[in-house]
Amino acid sequence: MSTTKQANISLADEDAVKEVLSEAVLGLWEVVNSLTRLRPSKKDRYRVTIFGSARVQPGTFGYEETKRCAAALAEMGCDIITGGGPGLMQAANEGASSAPERAKSIGIRVDLPFEQEINTFVNQTFEHRTFFTRLHQFVLTSDAFVVAPGGIGTVLETLMVWQLLQVHHLNDTPLILVGDMWPGLVEWARTSMLSADSPLASPEDMNIPQCVDNAEQALAVIEKHRAAWLQNQDDKPNPS
Repeated sequence: MSTTKQANISLADEDAVKEVLSEAVLGLWEVVNSLTRLRPSKKDRYRVTIFGSARVQPGTFGYEETKRCAAALAEMGCDIITGGGPGLMQAANEGASSAPERAKSIGIRVDLPFEQEINTFVNQTFEHRTFFTRLHQFVLTSDAFVVAPGGIGTVLETLMVWQLLQVHHLNDTPLILVGDMWPGLVEWARTSMLSADSPLASPEDMNIPQCVDNAEQALAVIEKHRAAWLQNQDDKPNPS
């Protein structure tokens, strides 16, 4: 460890202060990046993140179907993670909370001036000030992603997970897009990115999202992946 004493910097020296702040922020990110490399040797629970619109109202088909899907996942032995807000996020947390299993109903929310408080069906909450750190936590804690219909925020979340799977920062993590709004997005990407003289993506990148028609098909994908996940957990040695 270096013992060289660094000179003090006057707050009146604006350029030097900016340099110190820049170095400090970069140093903090390096610490965060190092810490997020750590992973438990074994995980007790399989966790599914459900993304979807905050605008869908209780009693609608989309709300009730999302609630039913989350309840079935919880009964399967999955914890449910959402953004913790209203709409389909609330539906998923409500479904998880209604299951007889000991599933956790988790909300990872971001501070927005127009966002409602965390929904009442969440039993574990995490708060973030930025979308960037919030999205990072989704990635670190999820074993699969189910995407219900949603708006711009849902599209942002979906494309981020898609890109991380493309560059192998995530591996063997299902990205399941449910409903008739998503095949058009994937087809747009396929047509626009692969038809250029110099393709902008690889053909296999278009196979990363799995588009399904309904919750039953999404549940089947999760059930198969979770079975392989459980087998992998059983094969890992217990930490001493």
